[in-house]
Amino acid sequence: MDIDRDVAAAFEAGIQGFRAYLELDKGLSGNTVESYILDLKQCAQFLEALGLSDWRGVKGPHMMLWFCELRDKGYAVASVARKLSALRMLGRYLVRERLCEDDFTEFLAAPKLARRLPGVLTVREVEQLLLAPDVRTPFGLRDRALLEILYGSGLRVSELCGLMLQQVSFEEACLRVQGKGAKERIVPLGSKAMVALKDYLKGGRPFLVKRCTGSGFFLSRRGTVLSRKTVWVLIKAYAAKAGIKKAIKPHLLRHCFATHLLAGGADLRAIQEMLGHADISTTEIYTAVQTHRLIEEHERFHPRNERWSGEGL
Repeated sequence: MDIDRDVAAAFEAGIQGFRAYLELDKGLSGNTVESYILDLKQCAQFLEALGLSDWRGVKGPHMMLWFCELRDKGYAVASVARKLSALRMLGRYLVRERLCEDDFTEFLAAPKLARRLPGVLTVREVEQLLLAPDVRTPFGLRDRALLEILYGSGLRVSELCGLMLQQVSFEEACLRVQGKGAKERIVPLGSKAMVALKDYLKGGRPFLVKRCTGSGFFLSRRGTVLSRKTVWVLIKAYAAKAGIKKAIKPHLLRHCFATHLLAGGADLRAIQEMLGHADISTTEIYTAVQTHRLIEEHERFHPRNERWSGEGL
């Protein structure tokens, strides 16, 4: 990105007013001021690429997307921290000067900004993955069930591997999951996941039971509970079989669970409870994923965008 390139007049006006504030009111050194101005111009160029032309339209999720991009491009922690400092000062300045109604940096936190946005599969890709196991075999029935659970209930792979028979309630259509810190939570079971689990219990698990078998739900060839490594290998193999080119691992299905729920209109607090997140800020990363997806969809399908291909007409 060419940081020396001019930015939109509305962005530039805010930046130059902020420059005078830093020099006259704050008394910052010339080098610090220039570093801040370059950071803000870089940010403004990113916002322009999203279709924004004025600081008034900037929201917290836009900032999250920018900081995630900086992390993906390998910016040092110190550089990211400086850019965050510049933006926070700008946000307060714009509100004070009534150039913005709200401070778009108010809820930003440096540790969260450094995180990558979780990758997700499309609904179609998830469906292809779920159909990959051969359900004519006991192993295929097991694997279809575990994929349905990972996507349908958002379990961590450790929670999946530790799942016991007594934790599954078909009557209440839910799982009683033992999460981090031995905290128990109730997670709903979808209708298709229930069918897959019942099919596995009837035609899969009985063929995997050995003398050493306890009450573990998902069993290996030896009759023991599945290991996390085995689940990882299975999902990689089924992704390849389904023709999915994206990098995939078990935790990706947990991300898909949350992102697809949010896209469907689910409440963020409900998603937090189902995922077992102690802090809502951990769940809020999915709002940035959703914002990013919406921006991409707009660029792809709206005729006033350069990327528009006429698809759907």
